[in-house]
Amino acid sequence: MDRAKVAVENLLAEADIKVNGSRPWDIRVRNDDFYARVVRGGSLAFGETYLAGYWDADRLDELIARLFSSHVTEKARVSFTNLAAYLSATVRRRGAKSSAFEIGRRHYDTGNDLFERMLDRRMVYTCAYWKDAKDLDEAQEAKLDLVCRKIGLQKDQHVLDIGCGWGSFAKFAAERYGARVTGITVSKEQVALGREMCQGLPVEFRLQDYRDVTGTFDHIISLGMFEHVGTAHYAEYMQVAHDHLKDGGLFLLHTIGTNRSGLTTEPWIDKYIFPNGALPSVAEIGKALEGRFVMEDWHNFGAYYDKTLMAWFANFDRRWPEISAKYGETFYRMWKYYLLACAGSFRARANQLWQIVLSKDGVPGGYRPVR
Repeated sequence: MDRAKVAVENLLAEADIKVNGSRPWDIRVRNDDFYARVVRGGSLAFGETYLAGYWDADRLDELIARLFSSHVTEKARVSFTNLAAYLSATVRRRGAKSSAFEIGRRHYDTGNDLFERMLDRRMVYTCAYWKDAKDLDEAQEAKLDLVCRKIGLQKDQHVLDIGCGWGSFAKFAAERYGARVTGITVSKEQVALGREMCQGLPVEFRLQDYRDVTGTFDHIISLGMFEHVGTAHYAEYMQVAHDHLKDGGLFLLHTIGTNRSGLTTEPWIDKYIFPNGALPSVAEIGKALEGRFVMEDWHNFGAYYDKTLMAWFANFDRRWPEISAKYGETFYRMWKYYLLACAGSFRARANQLWQIVLSKDGVPGGYRPVR
């Protein structure tokens, strides 16, 4: 019997996943080249063979969750979870200013028509806050309001939004709190649509790297951008935030996090979805904060990202016929794998979502956590 097939079947069995089984999370292999490719190429090949149609599963999200929860990824010769050495030759350029706009071109500029159909009505592309919400729209508004309340936002205060997306926070803060917002992004498409969405509001969009920011701000927020900074630049990023935050102001950092330090982005995600990214650990963030900020509050609601990603996929899948002619079937499989695999990783608690509130010198009398 083929040794590669036996190796893969045995590995999957440890996660209670059967090849050609009948359960929703079981894998159906359509091309036997799948086995050898996965043995040679690990998680990158696992995703690429899915794109090529070599295998399928009714519940891809649950399959991935079981791989993470069973820890079989840690036993594999080539880890399905993370490979610190996979892109070791490129680690130095992760987050470098010379490549800062690549993520904008390759991901966020994919097409506003895609994101308009996938996201909520405000186009928030970060984890929603489902505590008391009935649907995605409510959960994303709750998250935006949570951010405003955590920084104690007041009328006429000026907020810097690092990685502002299409302006969802800026529009919300301006409309609901009477704030002024300057948003920076490396995506031309986000700037164009953001300006249209925020027309008539005290909101400015800049196509700009965070290292080129000028001025000082009452508060700074960053929702889902820190994952693109790169480990080597964490301290530099924190110093930029420190330098541009007024005394007495608060900096709220919202980021996906990993349970281990020193790991690059999962190889398939790096190649096809978010190039040159890196997920921070608690230790790495803590080191970058030293001498710059006081950590006032650290809130983990990573379990909500599973529900958010499943809602995004439901929207994407339902409205796919409207854009299928433009993007094609391979893109559909790629985007499906991206959304559902990420949902599975959060379901297994392999990844986290943190909101961290920071001050320059400590809040007098102490900060009161907001939930």
